[in-house]
Amino acid sequence: MASNLATPMKLPLFQVDAFANRIFSGNPAAVVPLSDWLADDVMQSIATENQLSETAFFVEEEGSFQLRWFTPATEVDLCGHATLASAHVLYRELGYGGEQVIFQTRSGALEVTRTAGGYEMDFPTDPPEPAPSAKDILSSSLDIEIAEAFRGREDYVAIVESENDVRNLQPDIRAVAHLEARGVLVSAAGEEVDFVSRCFFPRFGIDEDPVTGSAHTTLAPLWAERLGRKQLTARQISPRGGEVGCRLEGERVVLAGEATTFLRGEMELPNA
Repeated sequence: MASNLATPMKLPLFQVDAFANRIFSGNPAAVVPLSDWLADDVMQSIATENQLSETAFFVEEEGSFQLRWFTPATEVDLCGHATLASAHVLYRELGYGGEQVIFQTRSGALEVTRTAGGYEMDFPTDPPEPAPSAKDILSSSLDIEIAEAFRGREDYVAIVESENDVRNLQPDIRAVAHLEARGVLVSAAGEEVDFVSRCFFPRFGIDEDPVTGSAHTTLAPLWAERLGRKQLTARQISPRGGEVGCRLEGERVVLAGEATTFLRGEMELPNA
């Protein structure tokens, strides 16, 4: 008897721990290489199914790669760790041999270079502006008295007194979700690195992001001005944790990190 079931579409799926040199650390991202774009709702459904902070999709076009990022809830304009993961998949899994990968994105062209110690990503900076009027609502939402408040294009930045304050933070996630921002970056001077942070994005379906590349486009300019240096070391001290090197170059910031593949698999989608 002939089957009425269509042959499913099979797509590769990789899971990469970004800003990490070993699995079970850094920030996990799913990466789906495509020959042609899927419908937006299908990509969103895949990201929701994955339940990782980000799923990246890319398509090769005219010598560069079109790259898009989806959280479990929505598409976003910029994601550092999933960009790093996508470059890692191209170089380590798909045999890409170029000196650099150029991704065309909602945030413009993003360049990733493979180095002896990992990867470097060239991103636009997002220098934050002082936002003293936000101090009270941020202190209430984070359940800690903050020292200073800033606002970037998408995120609030809350500066607290110490690395220990960042590590022990227990924010009111529901209150953070009601802030008129993508999320909140909480930061302090580091004890062993230049600065530390934790990042919360519940409005986008991510209560706490393990390591956030895009957050460092905001944090690096702030700390560079404070410390009087353009080369900085950073650590995101979420439970998984990760290291991010930062180098200011005018209105750009180069973010450096490692990545490692955790999973190689295949998805099956209904073929409409």
